[in-house]
Amino acid sequence: MSNSPLASLCLAALAAASSPVALADAPATDLPGDYRHALALTVSGKESVVQLRLPKDVYLHARTADLRDLRLFDAQGNKLAFSLQEPLPRAERSRRDLPVRLFGVQTARPAGSLADTDIQVQRSGDGTVLSVSARARPAAGTPAGGIDTLVLDLGANAAAATIDALRFTLPAGVSSYTARVVLEVSDDLKHWDTAGETDLSWLVNERSETLASDRMEFEARAFRYARLSWRQGKPLQFAAITAESPLNTALAPQVERLLIHPKPGRFATDHVYPASVAIPVQRIGVDLGEQNVVMPAQLGRYVELPDPQGGKTSTWQFEPLAAATFYQLTQGGKRRASGDIGITPAHQAEWVLRTEAAGAAAPALRLSWTPSTVVFLANGKAPYRLAFGRADAKPGASSLAQVAPGFSPTEIAALESAVAGPLQTATAPVAEGPGAADKAAAAARTRMFALWGALLAGVGVLGFMAWRLVKQMK
Repeated sequence: MSNSPLASLCLAALAAASSPVALADAPATDLPGDYRHALALTVSGKESVVQLRLPKDVYLHARTADLRDLRLFDAQGNKLAFSLQEPLPRAERSRRDLPVRLFGVQTARPAGSLADTDIQVQRSGDGTVLSVSARARPAAGTPAGGIDTLVLDLGANAAAATIDALRFTLPAGVSSYTARVVLEVSDDLKHWDTAGETDLSWLVNERSETLASDRMEFEARAFRYARLSWRQGKPLQFAAITAESPLNTALAPQVERLLIHPKPGRFATDHVYPASVAIPVQRIGVDLGEQNVVMPAQLGRYVELPDPQGGKTSTWQFEPLAAATFYQLTQGGKRRASGDIGITPAHQAEWVLRTEAAGAAAPALRLSWTPSTVVFLANGKAPYRLAFGRADAKPGASSLAQVAPGFSPTEIAALESAVAGPLQTATAPVAEGPGAADKAAAAARTRMFALWGALLAGVGVLGFMAWRLVKQMK
């Protein structure tokens, strides 16, 4: 019985040592203090799901290419669920004004009638209306020089646009006016379709303030000609009518840029530019300053090759990723310069520019990329912290369905945007760097060997005690 505690200790050591893989994969701490850098985030507190376009500081100081070292914490250090999303083009709605040519016409039809009118139109070769007149004389009671129909010509450019509204301007000297008008549209001045009907009014009070309803809206459609008739009110030759064409423009996501100054490379024709492995570079350009130069060059990286003899001496080789001719010239008083070149998105801790001639002036390198957006659940206690800067971090992002279930892309784009504060850097040492994971594995192996040593020592003690017991029994 006196040997039971020692036996239990040895068995525990054996069990622990029998699972070295579990020790090597033991989860490390994942706390705000484990990350080198952080940004304080400010939100209104009214929304459950918030977004943040990642600032440049995140890409400059993150330690992983896929941003797996990104974390969101609340004020109490609790982790918040978040999803990394690639930005989508944003649609912007605007309007374009198209001028309209007006032709007033007297017709023989009764006021307010929508019956087809026999109108004689003279057009030029491109379809532009030159004159409009009625075949019959005006009906009795119609004052000489009056009109009861307006024919509109939107011009040849209208064929490539859709129109969804007309805006009316009163003639000089007319301040108050009310009428109900009907709009018909056509592409050939022969066949007419009713497009809309509305009330127009301009009301003026005793202080000469005007309340105007001067627009007619209708379903967007393309047409070249229009005809305006009156159901109520006195026909009027408007000073101007403007056609409004809706425009939906797809705006590309905002681009981030970084300008890097060169350092000497490993070879005479090389220039090295320290960057960050987290930057997903999409376009690269050079800043040649004021010099007039044409510079054929290759962009790439250095690759370390081990010693084929198995020694400790390694060699370095340049591996090209893209090639272009960069230039900046002044000719005829005008400046000509090369633009940025597009590349397959690449992550490099440093970029190498190799020129054809040694001693060529070293330009600055310009990197461009599209930042990702973090969509996160603001369900903790504010203020929130976006932490990053840890090489051995495990992936922390979730899918969008686990953060904003049921949200459409339009709703995601319209989410409230968090505001990031200045960069904060931890003063305490943080495990980071390319060899951090290797160091952690080496520490785990050391612990495993120590446990095996304890196990062997325990087995030796047990063997000695068994020998003593056998000797006493004899």
